[in-house]
Amino acid sequence: MTGAPAAPSNPYAAAGVDTAAGDLAVELMKSAVRRTHGPEVLGGVGGFAGLYDASFLHSYRRPLLATSTDGVGTKVAIAQAIDKHDTIGLDLVGMVVDDIVVVGAKPLFMTDYIACGKVFPQRIADIVRGIAEGCAATGTALVGGETAEHPGLLGPGDYDVAGAATGVVEADRMLGADRVRDGDVVLALASSGLHSNGYSLVRHIVARAGIQYGDNAADFGTTWGEALLEPTRLYTSPLLRLVEATGDGVHALSHVTGGGIAANLARVLPQGTWVEVDRSTWSPSPVFRVLADLGDLSLEQTEGTWNLGIGFLAVVAPETADAAASALTAAGIATWRAGLVQSGAHPEGEFEQGAKGVDGGAVRLVGTYGDHDVATH
Repeated sequence: MTGAPAAPSNPYAAAGVDTAAGDLAVELMKSAVRRTHGPEVLGGVGGFAGLYDASFLHSYRRPLLATSTDGVGTKVAIAQAIDKHDTIGLDLVGMVVDDIVVVGAKPLFMTDYIACGKVFPQRIADIVRGIAEGCAATGTALVGGETAEHPGLLGPGDYDVAGAATGVVEADRMLGADRVRDGDVVLALASSGLHSNGYSLVRHIVARAGIQYGDNAADFGTTWGEALLEPTRLYTSPLLRLVEATGDGVHALSHVTGGGIAANLARVLPQGTWVEVDRSTWSPSPVFRVLADLGDLSLEQTEGTWNLGIGFLAVVAPETADAAASALTAAGIATWRAGLVQSGAHPEGEFEQGAKGVDGGAVRLVGTYGDHDVATH
């Protein structure tokens, strides 16, 4: 007599989901996550929901909660290609938390989500340790997250990361276009490199050139993969200190992400104003020049894709500009004057007029890129 086949002892594992590996990943990341917790975080790691004590909001006259969500994009493909995963988490914090500071908000807490084809505990722990490092640097509590194993949907070595964060700002201290005035100075804050935008173009250029990410890149003194994984600079803490120190001196901030310098600055300017950002005030770092040359592109052709050396822009009162630039440079972020807010009809020529649904000001880049080091500003 032929009996029915024996049922697998763990049918979920037979389907490709390893819950034991997920539990091990949590154990490996616990200490890094806990280091981001202050007394406001309740319940520790592993609950169904992260808990954050918001009693302190009673001290606000009119607290506004600010929230942001984002991912790292196709930069993760390079991390996967060279099996280096300890900086992608920093990129995620940069993309999520640094959007909150644009309105002047102090970040409170963040959650993350990692989808993968197979849980490799050490890899997941490396990713989350990077997120925790970025959260600690920005004063953000990492209160929870999720790792989801999706066999059959993602390959065993594939993963993607996303996150969401919440912050708070006093209503009458919120930064934005309504504070910007004619004559305000636009300060440029140096990026650490590509940050986390435009990597589809980067990967296209590298692939067409027949370069492998493990190949030595003589221009950078590292492999190509290591150079292209340079983590996103985190601006939150220095900018919040600047806002606090200058009173009403900082009027608007812009995070230079997808769309480039002009489009992102236009989003935080009021209608009827315009700015010409002077290219001669800085020199894009070698990674931009090398990639553009490799792709047979001019730097100007990449302006709508890459940040080209400017990771953030601050619109400040003219009497505040020099002190603000000095303070940010002293904090390790080279900062310089790049433009001036003007009102009325702008000169003839092509301007970016707002972006991403925001009908803001008008911005264009003018002049020729310099050949000096931004650190001299």
